Amino acid sequence: MLLSALGRFNFQNLIFGEMRITVLRDQSTRGYFPWMLAFGILLNLPGLWLDIMEPDGALYATIAKHIVLSGDWINLIGDGHDWLDKPHLPFWIAAASFKLLGITSFAYKLPAFICWLIGLRYIYLTASYLFKSDVAKLSVLIYVVALHSVLANFDVRAEPYLTTCIIAAIWHLLGIYTGKNWSHIPASAFFMACAVMVKGIFALVIIGSGWVIFWILSKKWEQFTNYKWWVALGLCLTFILPELLSLYVQFDMHPEKIVFGKTHVSGLRFFFWDSQFGRFFNTGPIKGKGDVFFFLHTTLWAFLPWSVGLIGGLVYLIGYEKQFIQIRWVIYGCALVSFIIFSLSRFQLPHYIIIVFPYLSMITAHYFLSIAAHPVLKYFVWMQTGLLLATGLLIIALLYSTGINTAVLATAVTIIIVIAANTVPTENLLVKLVCKGYATAAIIYVFLFFFFYPFLLKYQSGRRAAAHIPASESLIPTAAYKSFSYTFEFYAPGNVRLINQRKELAQYLNNRPCYLYTTRQIADSIQHAGIEMEILARVDHFHITKLKKDFLTPKSRRGVLEARCLLYFGSKHLVKY
Repeated sequence: MLLSALGRFNFQNLIFGEMRITVLRDQSTRGYFPWMLAFGILLNLPGLWLDIMEPDGALYATIAKHIVLSGDWINLIGDGHDWLDKPHLPFWIAAASFKLLGITSFAYKLPAFICWLIGLRYIYLTASYLFKSDVAKLSVLIYVVALHSVLANFDVRAEPYLTTCIIAAIWHLLGIYTGKNWSHIPASAFFMACAVMVKGIFALVIIGSGWVIFWILSKKWEQFTNYKWWVALGLCLTFILPELLSLYVQFDMHPEKIVFGKTHVSGLRFFFWDSQFGRFFNTGPIKGKGDVFFFLHTTLWAFLPWSVGLIGGLVYLIGYEKQFIQIRWVIYGCALVSFIIFSLSRFQLPHYIIIVFPYLSMITAHYFLSIAAHPVLKYFVWMQTGLLLATGLLIIALLYSTGINTAVLATAVTIIIVIAANTVPTENLLVKLVCKGYATAAIIYVFLFFFFYPFLLKYQSGRRAAAHIPASESLIPTAAYKSFSYTFEFYAPGNVRLINQRKELAQYLNNRPCYLYTTRQIADSIQHAGIEMEILARVDHFHITKLKKDFLTPKSRRGVLEARCLLYFGSKHLVKY
């Protein structure tokens, strides 16, 4: 249906520019914008109060926790050893939040959420300049509820920070290009530096690629020697000195440290090469197995509920907009180069694609407004209705197939949302389309944040075990043996020692009183050895980020669960374990 509709749609007959936007004012969503924006932000909020998920989010939170407890802001420690995988800035920000608000899930996620909100403003500013205000508003509405954008605010890693830093840098670079206030030069340098200190030097390739493509296509060769760009780049390299200094102090000054199983590992070399280019060429210490089509199918589900509109927008861009070489190619080129780099890289994870969502949102919004007065829009409304109904049915099926106790309530909420979306009192097709998209998003996020994730998080055993250690006993030694859990490390009130050897365990248990988090098998063997202990908690464990059919099915769930125990050793007793 989509291809048929697109085939009948004559792109060349579209009027492009100021006149077209003026004609389509009545077809925009401007009157609904503040309410939809508020609703979209509201859909993102519940995830802030849910537990942090393993592995990455909980690992990053434990690194920031170590900064606070140790007072060491230079040496990053993760997994019980020096940690080199990511730059410092996200951990510094999270640690600062912990200092202000306490070491909690909310305090970890809040800075990323605030940064995401700032990104909304920069998306609006950028789209307003490159397109028009109606496109800017619709771009923001699309981005706010795009699936992986919302999930990134719940399962916080580096992407909320990186996405905002990149789009903010591009906006201020536009200010430099148009000769506006000189303050855009240090502002662009600041955000470029922040992007580099979040993800690595490759961020500069992402930011600069769109500009290079635009200059080449428009034959603006003089821009390559424009001193303003070089001043901004020089300031950027100056602003990243705290990161370079920290890496030098932690690694380059200590060649004896074992990192990635080797000594003489340079933190600076890793930062400038192995971390980014090494992953791309698969020559660094961290390797992956890439699939050139991975991000094609990933984007289709990660950009829900706007995937069909994105396809239409890309077809429109290729079939019509390619004839016009204008400054919009800054974002087109940035999105294209980012997508190609991700696809060719051998190290691929779904959340990487989030950084191009602002540009995909603009492309989709521009397309929707371009066809707002054209009959083809009704096909997109029909498809959005179909997606809404399919999503509702799928979620109801998941509710009952997984045996979630609140399935009846969740089903009722889903049905109410579907009915409300199909009774919106307007004849504006664009408003109907956006409302149905938001209804689909509401169904998904209400299901995830109020029903599904609370059900899953019960099986993060580390979090549940840590809840049995009183906050007042943060100074009592706590350790994990043969069952490392980032959530246990984070939610336990003090530092958690990671033990690998039986001899080390015996030495630890002689330093009583102490807590030990371990497997049921280890707990049984300690008990059979006659060592005095108290079992404070027995909790079920499952790797919830790797869901399996047997886990989701109530009848077979028990067979795939593992048992974890929290042990307390209270009295002095020599252990020869």
